[in-house]
Amino acid sequence: MASLRELVSAELSAPVDLRVTAMAAAIAAEHAPASRAVLFYGSCLRQQKLEGLMLDFYLIVSDYGSAYAKRWLAAANRLIPPNVFYFEHGGLSAKYAVLSEADFAHECGPDAWTVSTAARFAQPSRLVWAADEEARARTIDTVARAAPTVLGWTMPLQDGGAPLDIWRRAFANTFAAELRAERLDRPDSLVDSDRQRYELFGEAALRVLKQRPSVNAAHARRWWRRMQRHGKRYSIVRLAKASFTFAGGADYIAWKINRHAGTAIRLKPWQRRWPLLAAISLLPRLLRSGAVQ
Repeated sequence: MASLRELVSAELSAPVDLRVTAMAAAIAAEHAPASRAVLFYGSCLRQQKLEGLMLDFYLIVSDYGSAYAKRWLAAANRLIPPNVFYFEHGGLSAKYAVLSEADFAHECGPDAWTVSTAARFAQPSRLVWAADEEARARTIDTVARAAPTVLGWTMPLQDGGAPLDIWRRAFANTFAAELRAERLDRPDSLVDSDRQRYELFGEAALRVLKQRPSVNAAHARRWWRRMQRHGKRYSIVRLAKASFTFAGGADYIAWKINRHAGTAIRLKPWQRRWPLLAAISLLPRLLRSGAVQ
């Protein structure tokens, strides 16, 4: 029976399109010598399609001070992690988030400031670039924390249940802790798209959780309500910060919402020039319509 770390290591090492590894190396070069690892995740990985889509990466760095030439970017990453940037390479477009090794480990653990990072890396990802074997091993160890963290937050609400049911509840709860343009059935479709994978990872994660103290359901419900309120506020702050670091941010936001929520948002010229004001102006209408939850 494979351990969770063994499952994570095998999944992270699975092959990807060579254009993905080339882009990952180019992203790492932008922040050398601080770059430690690059992870590929998200819809492009699940669909195995790159053209016309926005690839998703996380860049893990040794520290923020060494990752940036501009001190304000290091300060912003330290205060409101992660920083998010737009990137183009080899005819493809991507966005990448930057976290330090320490913050990445913290955000995949049970005491995370938000649920977002652990939820992302409890899902499939690929380690597509690493500075050395130490960086590779450390990244595997951190990603292996994500599934037990997310399921550990969720199990007290389930009163038992099969691993797939816990995963579905976990993703429903973590999605509710962000401003997201997603269909209501998105948590179920994520799990159902690769049931065998989530069954294996769930069973391995539950074995890890047996060694930890249990939490009562009332405490867990209060914790989730607090994290969901905090997560939505944090999403707005991150969106504001991204307007300074993400070229074409308003167009990306509109594309993302249209793609996931079936809307037909068309941006005006002033909204492209002022992406933060665009986001603020769009948000009330999107919330009323249910396009953003």
